Amino acid sequence: MRPLRGITYKLVSVLIFIVMSALIKATADHVPAGQAVFFRSFFAIPVIVGWLAMRHELATGLRTTNPMGHVWRGFAGTCAMGLGFAGLAYLPLPEVTAIGYAAPLLTVVFAAMFLGEEVRLFRLSCVLLGLAGVMTVLWPRLTLLDGGAGHAEALGAMLVLGGAVFAALAQVFVRKMVATEKTAAIVFWFSVTATGLSLLTIPFGWVVPSPGEAALLVLAGIMGGFGQIFLTSSYREADASLVAPFDYASMIFALAIGYFVFSEVPTGTMLIGAAIVITAGVLIIWRERRLGIERAKQRKAMTPQG
Repeated sequence: MRPLRGITYKLVSVLIFIVMSALIKATADHVPAGQAVFFRSFFAIPVIVGWLAMRHELATGLRTTNPMGHVWRGFAGTCAMGLGFAGLAYLPLPEVTAIGYAAPLLTVVFAAMFLGEEVRLFRLSCVLLGLAGVMTVLWPRLTLLDGGAGHAEALGAMLVLGGAVFAALAQVFVRKMVATEKTAAIVFWFSVTATGLSLLTIPFGWVVPSPGEAALLVLAGIMGGFGQIFLTSSYREADASLVAPFDYASMIFALAIGYFVFSEVPTGTMLIGAAIVITAGVLIIWRERRLGIERAKQRKAMTPQG
């Protein structure tokens, strides 16, 4: 285990994914979300295949014992990606990022509902706190009274929240699949499935992107592939409970890119809501780490000595 390297890989992956979102946002006014999903998924495949080949894991990445599991995970992940990309056309990048933080909170709820995982009072309280933070971010966008946001912003907020719901469902599918599937297979087949599913949106109005837009979309796909590689590598190098909190560095990157690239000035309400969500997420991760340490001690105590 190399924790410093794991943290570094995690931060690099977070930065790459935020830059990728910014590239998608730059084309979102003209390019439909489904088409953006295609570019993001298709052009990530060569990067992932090359990485698996370098690690001599290409055969592992292609082998699966649960093809339908990949289909359902791909469907949920593709919906999450498409809804999130669609929301980028209506909302500032930091707000999209903050609302997206609902996904790990909802994963806790869905894991209890569908996987039978036990959720104790502490985690449930943190989830409720986090969802209150998400609502703090959402509320100005959902208020259509005088002084509230317009219909476009409300639509964007609902799209991003819907994306967070599907992202949480995708994580539940992944939790089930890791029992039988290798990480390489999950990464590879998601890109393949998302590429295929994105083609189903062609009848809903794909466009011919300008050369500049096409370049941005291809770059977004390539960066998505590299982001997935760094993300996967971070969990190889360090415990998940150590690197997971660095997901929230994405807010720093989103604020910087939103301000300097898109001239987006964050509101006080958005910052307060994001802070609440981040606090709840970190508390859940901290609690999981403590429980993991306690379980490890119990297993060690139960191991016969001799």
